[in-house]
Amino acid sequence: MSSLNIDWSNLGFNYIKTDFRYISIWKDGKWDDGKLVEDNMLTISEASTALHYGQQCFEGLKAYRTKDGSIQLFRPDANANRMISTCRRLLMPEFPVERFIDAVKQVVKANEGFVPPYGTGATLYIRPFMIGIGHNIGVKPAPEYLFGVFCVPVGAYFKGGQTPVNYIVTDFDRAAPKGTGGVKVGGNYAASLLPHEEAAKEGFADCIYLDPATHTRIEEVGAANFFGITRDNKFVTPVSQSILPSITKYSLMQIAEEYMGMEVIERDVYIDNLDEFCEAGACGTAAVITPIGGIKYKDKLHVFYSEEEVGPVTSKLYNTLIGIQFGEIDAPKGWIYTL
Repeated sequence: MSSLNIDWSNLGFNYIKTDFRYISIWKDGKWDDGKLVEDNMLTISEASTALHYGQQCFEGLKAYRTKDGSIQLFRPDANANRMISTCRRLLMPEFPVERFIDAVKQVVKANEGFVPPYGTGATLYIRPFMIGIGHNIGVKPAPEYLFGVFCVPVGAYFKGGQTPVNYIVTDFDRAAPKGTGGVKVGGNYAASLLPHEEAAKEGFADCIYLDPATHTRIEEVGAANFFGITRDNKFVTPVSQSILPSITKYSLMQIAEEYMGMEVIERDVYIDNLDEFCEAGACGTAAVITPIGGIKYKDKLHVFYSEEEVGPVTSKLYNTLIGIQFGEIDAPKGWIYTL
């Protein structure tokens, strides 16, 4: 598909084959030099640990076209370090931060024609991943690994502006205590498909996961992190070893404190104390912020700011972060990498 044929204003979040992707293989204790390839199909052993034992992980980040036509990345070093944490948890070899960033840059440069124009709201989504490969049938780490990076142009998550959506609390657990909830492994997402489907059938955007030990505290919102704005203007977000450390969330925390003068707190957020928040949102790479209109818990829908309008603090957080990512607002030191 030629990048010239893309209708930038009507892009969704769907796979589009771009021209090049990056592949590197770990074998005999070390990574090879890595290279760009055109083929988007992988051929691996039928006995690969990624297929049988879930030894795999991934990341997600974006490249942005700025007003002057240049391209910038947002905090790729944070994604690289988060992948390292995941690899340590799964006994996979670490891919060095510098090489991770270089691989991402290579892929973006090689697919520059697929980076959406400034002003469309669209971006180039980048998916680094690592899988255990090679001939292995026992439950043990793989003999070889494949690290890859591919990219896909994606549209603005919200067509025509942000709109609050409602969520429902689920009885399912997203992760076990001291399990893999705090790292970005595919199994976490596979386990979320059924709870999401059940929430969608009831007319909700997704479900709210509570802590698996007591089912009293909010942990995550679907595949995103939760935050709430208290009535005395504090930014509050849950704390737990089972929560994936969202780069978007930690960026919003810094923005709330440094750009908006808010107090920022990571602490327990109890599901039966939603009245403390006047606004709430879910945050992650794809949507940046999804405003939460209301949360249904025990047959009662608790509405925050509004089911129709985005709250002023949530709106300012969103606009500030988007402004930084597209180069319209000066970023904190070290956040932006230019190609």
